[in-house]
Amino acid sequence: MTGYLGSYATLGLLLLASVLFFVMAFSANRVLRPARPADPPGKRASYECGLDPVGADWAQMQIRYYVYAYLYVLFAVESVFLFPWAVVFDRPGFGMVTVVEMAIFVAVLALGILYAWRRNILRWT
Repeated sequence: MTGYLGSYATLGLLLLASVLFFVMAFSANRVLRPARPADPPGKRASYECGLDPVGADWAQMQIRYYVYAYLYVLFAVESVFLFPWAVVFDRPGFGMVTVVEMAIFVAVLALGILYAWRRNILRWT
């Protein structure tokens, strides 16, 4: 389709096809589904793992789990920045400046892990 309104006609046909596909999919779902879906006992319970819920609904978590997760995410995300640097470092024109920048970056990472180690945050009790 060419001309002034050709792009709009293409967009309109695409939108019409997507609406028809949507309507046909939901119609096929309604036709092919069971008339009375199975409702096993306990299906509407709030806890479906096979165990009966026992006890209160409030449980206290220790903060060290969150600290470990935070430290892991922090160092994992920061270590991901090393891969693009390694790719760029091989290109010409990136010399001592990139080495110094990465040394500063790794030093900050090392200071963070040293701080966590000195404060005994990494010690599992």
